[in-house]
Amino acid sequence: MKLNYHHLYYFWMVARTGHLTQAANALHISQSALSGQIRKLEASLGHDLFIREGRRLKLSEAGRMAFSYAEEIFRQGEELAAVFASGTQVNREVLRIGAVATLSRNFQEAFLHPLLGRENLEFSLQSSDIDELLRRLSAHRLDLILSNQPVRGDEANPWRSRLISKQPVSIIGPPESGQKVTFPDFLEGRSLIVPGADNNIRQAFDQLCEYHKVRPRLVAEVDDMAMMRLLARDSGHFAVLPPVVVRDELRNGDLFDYGALPGVYEEFYAISIRRQFESPALRELLSQPVEDFMMRPLN
Repeated sequence: MKLNYHHLYYFWMVARTGHLTQAANALHISQSALSGQIRKLEASLGHDLFIREGRRLKLSEAGRMAFSYAEEIFRQGEELAAVFASGTQVNREVLRIGAVATLSRNFQEAFLHPLLGRENLEFSLQSSDIDELLRRLSAHRLDLILSNQPVRGDEANPWRSRLISKQPVSIIGPPESGQKVTFPDFLEGRSLIVPGADNNIRQAFDQLCEYHKVRPRLVAEVDDMAMMRLLARDSGHFAVLPPVVVRDELRNGDLFDYGALPGVYEEFYAISIRRQFESPALRELLSQPVEDFMMRPLN
């Protein structure tokens, strides 16, 4: 069998958009003609490449494999064209990372620090909710997702969740006494800023309070860690937070860590999808020792 790269290019364009109409408009051909080209490619490969879900087209297992090859083929083609256009060698790796919108910015910056300033890397960071990020990952528009919760993959969506860090969660507050405190007595009646009810940290904290029969006074429920950081710093209240979120404030003495909450942790996951070609930059990120990037100074 001789592969028709013209048909493969049309498939690649449809796979990138997930919509036949959008791809047809971009290619300046009719939708029926584009469908015909895709069917010819499927016939030559002996596999269906798409599964139709309403108006969207979702890659089948064979389609995901074909797309991974097509991505590499046409990316190399674009580099080849750039070489002849500029007269210089082009060897820039492309890495696209998504991050759950509520994830600690400090954690993201520390984890991604090795990528910053690399001239041979084109790097993008996208923020959204986990469902949208997973859709982009499945459509091969992302290479990795950073999340504070794992996801379960299946045959249709071969997502893989890898635990990359597990951090203690502490009571963070103004540096009043600068002394460690005793749990759970410290929590009784304490005014606290806590994560929202759906957050894993909040659920573990509620279980801790229920087990010890203590009742703190909740003054705010906040989903976004960046906002929790600001409130902890400026409100004078105590907060249930991973220390990494307020690392700079702790170092500067603006806030104090009053001790880790027993059994309460923040977990950070890297979510990927099985690919034919694994990015060297991605391998570098995932091979970092936890202690290196969590304590890395960023100034």
